[in-house]
Amino acid sequence: MATHPSRSEFHPINGTRCHVRLWGDAAAPPLFLLHGWMDVSLSFQWVVDALKRDWRIIAPDWRGFGQSGWSAGGYWFPDYYADLEALLAIYSPDRPALVAGHSMGGVIACTYAGLRPERIARLVSLEGFGLARTSSAEAPARYRRWLDELASEPRFRIYGSFDALAARLQRDNPRLTADKAQFIARAWARETAPEQVEMLSDPRHKRANPVLFRIEESLACWKAVTAPVLWVFGRNSEGTGYLKDTPEQLAERKGAFRDYQEAWIDDAGHMMHHDQPAATARLIEDFLAP
Repeated sequence: MATHPSRSEFHPINGTRCHVRLWGDAAAPPLFLLHGWMDVSLSFQWVVDALKRDWRIIAPDWRGFGQSGWSAGGYWFPDYYADLEALLAIYSPDRPALVAGHSMGGVIACTYAGLRPERIARLVSLEGFGLARTSSAEAPARYRRWLDELASEPRFRIYGSFDALAARLQRDNPRLTADKAQFIARAWARETAPEQVEMLSDPRHKRANPVLFRIEESLACWKAVTAPVLWVFGRNSEGTGYLKDTPEQLAERKGAFRDYQEAWIDDAGHMMHHDQPAATARLIEDFLAP
């Protein structure tokens, strides 16, 4: 299915070995693609194939995902901001970056753009709008849950074959064709023994984060963003945090950005880069290189 081949580089970044997937000519303009939770860089393959212009695509596997190293001390969002800063220093040291991030990758990019506004030129967030709002009253239960979960090592389900995992992916997302489901299964997992297929990601990502998502902190960071920002929504998305907002609360999230635009992709759920890669690629490209 892939028409544009990728290559891999590895870099020691903040105590982990970071895998970076690259497409395109090194002399072309750099474009960063940042994947979401439990996803991997290769998941952008169909978006890359649909891009019309020449780009040097830089797509890392976040720590604990894909081919990047696992973090012995667990996973904390500030580490991702530091990892992104290190990647920008390697691949775009002399110019503000063009960035598109999906879900968790979009959250990382939006927040980082407020921390280092001079480092981001333009930004597309594919449903990277932050988690559902929380209140301080939830903290005791969250800390207890985290402590309870530390008592045992989490595991992912083991599948008997890539076919079994692909079938599960199609059940979860009926928009996936059989060939797409097979591609994603082999991007997300590896065969560790005969008839034993396991996810590449660190299962400790399943543990509850003891630190609550605080929308006030996100809004404060977003208000410092100077880059133009495009938020992209999947028309059929379900379960993402922003869907629990009232219209007034959602308007508060959008209004935090001083240069904000939004777009919608029809017949697409949260995984819009799987469901409608051509439409996703068009929005990214038109906004980042107007």
